[in-house]
Amino acid sequence: MDLVFNKNEDVNKLRLSEINRLLNQIKKGGGEKRLDKIRSEGKMTARERIDYLLDDKKGSIEIGAFAGYEMYEEHGGCPCGGVVVKIGYISGRQCVVVANDASVKAGAWFPITGKKNLRAQEIAMENHLPIIYLVDSAGVYLPMQDEIFPDKEHFGRIFRNNAKMSAMGIIQISAVMGSCVAGGAYLPIMSDEAMIVDKTGSIFLAGSYLVKAAIGESIDNETLGGATTHCSVSGVTDYKAKDDKDALDRIKNIMKSIGDYERAGFDRIESHQPKSNPEDIFGLMPASRVEQYDTFEIIKCLVDKSEYEEYKPDYGKSIICANARIDGWSVGIVANQRKMVKNGKGEMQFGGVIYSDSADKATRFIANCNQRKIPLVFLQDVTGFMVGSKSEHGGIIKDGAKMVNAVSNSVVPKFTIITGNSYGAGNYAMCGKAYDPRLIVAWPWAELAVMGGAQAAKVLAQIQEGTLKKQGKLITEEEHRKILDEISQKYQKQTAPTYAAARLWTDAIINPLDTRTWISMGIEAADHSPIKERFNLGVIQV
Repeated sequence: MDLVFNKNEDVNKLRLSEINRLLNQIKKGGGEKRLDKIRSEGKMTARERIDYLLDDKKGSIEIGAFAGYEMYEEHGGCPCGGVVVKIGYISGRQCVVVANDASVKAGAWFPITGKKNLRAQEIAMENHLPIIYLVDSAGVYLPMQDEIFPDKEHFGRIFRNNAKMSAMGIIQISAVMGSCVAGGAYLPIMSDEAMIVDKTGSIFLAGSYLVKAAIGESIDNETLGGATTHCSVSGVTDYKAKDDKDALDRIKNIMKSIGDYERAGFDRIESHQPKSNPEDIFGLMPASRVEQYDTFEIIKCLVDKSEYEEYKPDYGKSIICANARIDGWSVGIVANQRKMVKNGKGEMQFGGVIYSDSADKATRFIANCNQRKIPLVFLQDVTGFMVGSKSEHGGIIKDGAKMVNAVSNSVVPKFTIITGNSYGAGNYAMCGKAYDPRLIVAWPWAELAVMGGAQAAKVLAQIQEGTLKKQGKLITEEEHRKILDEISQKYQKQTAPTYAAARLWTDAIINPLDTRTWISMGIEAADHSPIKERFNLGVIQV
């Protein structure tokens, strides 16, 4: 191995180590003291409940662990968005599990909590996966109620989704393992089956204090909405569990009894490990996002036997299109080539930039994958579309629009891995979050922004300095550097993968070595949902 490889490896592994350090902190929720308090009440923590529920010998992936990271600091923070979401297996059946974390503000709902719950439901709806709710929440976080209560993508959308999923035949099971109050009380009761833990679980539209204030009635919470009340008097819940484990065992038994599902029919054969060492990714990926590398070497670290069949290899070389297998699944890969290439006319093209011929090739390849019912995997390391008079006169907007159209109308499941840069319209064309990838994840060194940090900082600095000059203020060289540094620091923070993951622009920041697992579990989930639509590009300028 050469020195550059070793340097890249050291830098990239340090970045992964920092992500893992942050994740370990996030997994502590509201802190050890609050977790110990939950255990002292005879309850399990949110993560302990999920670990007990999921099958030991099968893998799981966590959605949105960084949700809320460095957000709401003035309110004490909201680690993991106050809710843990995993895709895993219960009694051998793949499903989505959503568990409120009562160690974070008693499980209260922040705006990001609502967004994360809706993302979990979206995954269940897209893939027709059973969804399990482990409820332990104090309801809406009142100081921020205006940001979580009334809008289309706010708290109420969850109950609308409960109803829609029920009509779609998607299994929903709820276990009330703590508080379940106000509007949140509808979630378990709109599930197919609901159980409640004796003495610790409670459901009511208004607690005892509010009942006293509203109508003057004096009553304790257990009598008002405890397990005995709802299992023996109201009939709101179906089963009274003696403790958390009893409720979770009940869910395991339910999952053992459910019938099989109709499959989409994506092709899978025996899985093989890549011949190239996946660990090489750390050395192959440059330490700097502006440096070049050969994307084919990355693909060889990800696909079975390191084998692929390239589509139109001599045309549109700034985008790689290839058929391959990942963990046995047939996939179509669309990836940005990050090294300089020469097009068919003998002209050099910049790595990571989408040119007209590349966009045209990708559009055709996406159409072919839809025709053949092959899931798409996008490996994003893109700085955007090519600019300048030559590209504009050559119709780059038209060709880019065709690619965006194909991505938008694709009916096969799409999965996006942000391996490096994700800038501007390149993010859109390579299936960014707005284009409904079933799962979208980032490697620890990924950057998401409308343009690169250096360029953006210069543009913003010019605008700011222009405003000051109009006001008659002269800018010294020192002041110019100060303005540029301040803007650069702010912009770099906003391009970090943690910033994107905190806002659920990505589902996770993952170890590159887990990429195959995420794609494989994602396609397995998508196989639960047969494709009902036909691929149609609609009207495009040809």
